[in-house]
Amino acid sequence: MLRYLIFLGFATLLFACNEQTIRKQGFEVHGIDASHYQKEINWEKVVTEDIHFAFIKATEGESFKDSFYCKNWMEMKAAGIKRGAYHFFRPTISPKAQAINFIETAELGNGDFAPVLDVEVLDGVASDELRNNMEAWLQIVEDHYKVKPILYTSQKFFNQHLAGHFQDYPIWIARYSSWRKPNLCADQEWVFWQYGNRGKLSGVNGPVDFNVFSGNKNELNAHCLFRPEPLFNPPPISSTDLATTSP
Repeated sequence: MLRYLIFLGFATLLFACNEQTIRKQGFEVHGIDASHYQKEINWEKVVTEDIHFAFIKATEGESFKDSFYCKNWMEMKAAGIKRGAYHFFRPTISPKAQAINFIETAELGNGDFAPVLDVEVLDGVASDELRNNMEAWLQIVEDHYKVKPILYTSQKFFNQHLAGHFQDYPIWIARYSSWRKPNLCADQEWVFWQYGNRGKLSGVNGPVDFNVFSGNKNELNAHCLFRPEPLFNPPPISSTDLATTSP
């Protein structure tokens, strides 16, 4: 009997992990996020699926650049989808070096979403060190783009390591649930919700993350850049500066 119950529990978990994500009802604004894992995306088809926005991976750590970032970035604009770019944060690497990697890669311009900091791992550092390094990255990037970055993480990671901090930053939270909304400690509110990672869309080969925005289409603009010119270069500090500054 015990063996049967263990097998049943494992089968239930496996089914849940592979169950297709169903689109949420009751939200006006829907989006996806993607990276090189999705490979080729037909953004013209994605837009026809009532998808209003998308975030794509730009960078990770000090030097990694997503191989599909440039292609996705250009084709998203051509398709007319509101676009954003994110950086996957590595807590043990200099936040200044990581900020430079993102700024030199992410060609954010008028109407694009504010930059996103994706924080999911500790990589062996303590929570307070993680937060200090995050603050350094956020400040450099905010100073450059003149807009508050968006902070992405999972509900569990947020509640364990970030709750009560970064209260001035828009929160994009991952909580995979068919019915339960995110529940964040310290009375913090979410702005974007990634509710599943097994979505199916025309134009995307394989599963893709599904997201919703908490407000309406007009309210999306509060989280975007509105400047008269693109903000590509120069970065706020150079690679040479890193050699003479501490992390």
